Amino acid sequence: MKKLILITVIVSTTLQSCDDSSKKKEDTIQQNHNEINENRLSPKQMLDQAYLLFKKGDDKASIELANQVLNIGREANNDTLIGKALTSLCRNAQRSMDTLKLKELSKQLSNLASYSGDKQWLMYRAHMNAEMWRLVGSMDKAEQFYKESLAISFELGKMGMYTIDHFNMSFVCISKKDFKKAKELIKKYYALRETNGYPPNDAYGLIALAYFLEQQDNLQGAHEVSTVTRRLFKDQNIFPEPPDEKPLLKVEKRVKEKLDTISYNEIINSSDSLTVNYLIHKYL
Repeated sequence: MKKLILITVIVSTTLQSCDDSSKKKEDTIQQNHNEINENRLSPKQMLDQAYLLFKKGDDKASIELANQVLNIGREANNDTLIGKALTSLCRNAQRSMDTLKLKELSKQLSNLASYSGDKQWLMYRAHMNAEMWRLVGSMDKAEQFYKESLAISFELGKMGMYTIDHFNMSFVCISKKDFKKAKELIKKYYALRETNGYPPNDAYGLIALAYFLEQQDNLQGAHEVSTVTRRLFKDQNIFPEPPDEKPLLKVEKRVKEKLDTISYNEIINSSDSLTVNYLIHKYL
């Protein structure tokens, strides 16, 4: 009888010890999960970070994050995450001008639009294709895709995309020497920004203005505008995307080669306090 009681006590103690150990293990696992969840970015934050990394030139890390979101979206059957991740990867294809990769991703966006019935993915597909072909230098293709993006964004009321594509389309018109149309597009870009309540000190539109002036051989004006653009980019911590920075770099290279040193430096010094509104009114 005593032996039976002793065995029962030992077994009970052992089981209690196992329960305590198991509970501690579960508590530790839960604590680790809580810590991971606290430090883990949401899919939206991951996409925001992917975009920032892309703009800073870290495509490897940007692509990794976008692919993680793509997998999350597919596992959850979340069309929004899938579409935004695919769009992010389209943007990454711009750096290496990988048109084959863009074609593959574009097909997936088209399929997503067809499957979900959501035309915004066709809008993003058109926009990303336009950006790529503008970067490559095929302006006819770029124009075709910008027109498609503008039509869809207007239909869907996506005024952010509708606004930015007026800016983007102006580059196509400038490249084709259609300066009248380019001027109208830049002015409408700023008018749409004002109508929709965006901040007035937008430096991005100045890239188009600098390119507009440089292509008409107004090198002093182009230098003035590009100098203000770079100052505002620095002040606002902005990293321009490849299709947009390409014409700005072209402007900067030409004015440095063509302007005499005195004029070049004088314009830099005199541009220190100029604003976006001042330049828009001066040149448009």
